[in-house]
Amino acid sequence: MEHVEYVYTSGMTESDVDARLRTGEHGVLGLADGDDAYAVPLSYHYDGDRFLLRVSAHGDDGEKGRFVETTDTATFVCYESSTEESWSVHARGPIRKYERDVDEATLNEWFQPFRLFDEAVEAVEFTLYELRPETVIGRATADR
Repeated sequence: MEHVEYVYTSGMTESDVDARLRTGEHGVLGLADGDDAYAVPLSYHYDGDRFLLRVSAHGDDGEKGRFVETTDTATFVCYESSTEESWSVHARGPIRKYERDVDEATLNEWFQPFRLFDEAVEAVEFTLYELRPETVIGRATADR
């Protein structure tokens, strides 16, 4: 593999991980039901201790909610990549429905605008989930 191009990466410090997560807005949530996996890109809010994940449902589509219910340990991945720089953060922990009421102003502060895909605004419902990571690992392009 001597002719394969590569980039060195290294582990990120806890403060670098925290900074990336606090300024990020989206990631991919990985869920499972037995041998069946499900991953969905979504918006998040990170407060230093937990992720609040905004999960949408469209009409009777409850697939995301069903997978949340069957997942003991969820994985959430945030990342950015270009030819010059890359980083990723991999967080794992239990996920559960967030039970507190949150007003619309706070939701708009915490999350970027939701992207609609040919559905009516009235047909989209949101549920907030909380993921408290038990492990967090970050890697970034190494300075060489």
